[in-house]
Amino acid sequence: MRKIKVGVVGLGHLGSIHAQIYQKSADCTLCAICDTNQARLSQLSQSLDIPGYSDYQQLFDKVEAVSIAVPTKLHYKIACDFLAHNIHCLVEKPFTTQLKEADRLIKLAAKRRLILAVGHVERFNSAFAATQKLINNPKFIECHRLSPFPNRSLDIGVVLDIMIHDIDIILGLVPSRLKKIESVGVNVLTGFEDIANARLTFANGCVANLTASRVSDEVMRKIRIFQENTYISLDYKEARASVYKRTGQGIVKEDLPIEKEQPLQKELQSFIDCVTSGKEPIVSGKVGRAALAVALEIQKQIWRR
Repeated sequence: MRKIKVGVVGLGHLGSIHAQIYQKSADCTLCAICDTNQARLSQLSQSLDIPGYSDYQQLFDKVEAVSIAVPTKLHYKIACDFLAHNIHCLVEKPFTTQLKEADRLIKLAAKRRLILAVGHVERFNSAFAATQKLINNPKFIECHRLSPFPNRSLDIGVVLDIMIHDIDIILGLVPSRLKKIESVGVNVLTGFEDIANARLTFANGCVANLTASRVSDEVMRKIRIFQENTYISLDYKEARASVYKRTGQGIVKEDLPIEKEQPLQKELQSFIDCVTSGKEPIVSGKVGRAALAVALEIQKQIWRR
């Protein structure tokens, strides 16, 4: 099978990992990397033995697919240019900064029959995959996503930075229309919200409560899902999941067997598979846009207060 020629634009923490994963993949060839930081570009170009460029437009004639891991405000412009040159795109989350930008990218990708994926890596977490088939019409969902101050991704607030992961997961789990959003949040260390809480109410009665903070002394990435006679506890960070079920003998706990894998590696492999086969990505542009729409409304409510 012919290997797909791929590139990576943006070599920060996440983009560098994209490049390393692509280089080791048996299904693609990493042909080029790009970053405006010359020291970072030179270091990774030498360590991976891959050509490096400071201008992303130099990749247009070298790759068939690209990961875009630049600051969020640059997502739209760069993705638009690659799509215009018939290059498949994986855009890291958050998809864009505005819904109209997301709509234009979705339309352009559809017009040119290109794969447009959004990097919501928790969809590929092994613990989530193990519990997904057990989730059926949840009634209440509780999410906690806490981290120490990151010193990166500071061009956006905590809602677009980390809460959007849980927003995407919840929209995928609840088979109902979102009816109401209630949000609060504060800024502590940046000019954006650093702590946020949101309550999502769906038309079928399901309620989801989300808390996100990047001003914590601990790392926590947990989701708890309650449905009839069942409670599911999922720890993304530790890749652990347990199911509590009501039986005739009372409440029975079952720890699910989890095959620990690297979620980002699975996500990039899925992207390459979609490019090769033409199938729809798990997190397509439309799916990424849906999460973005909710995140932007939460953010707007916080700053309106």
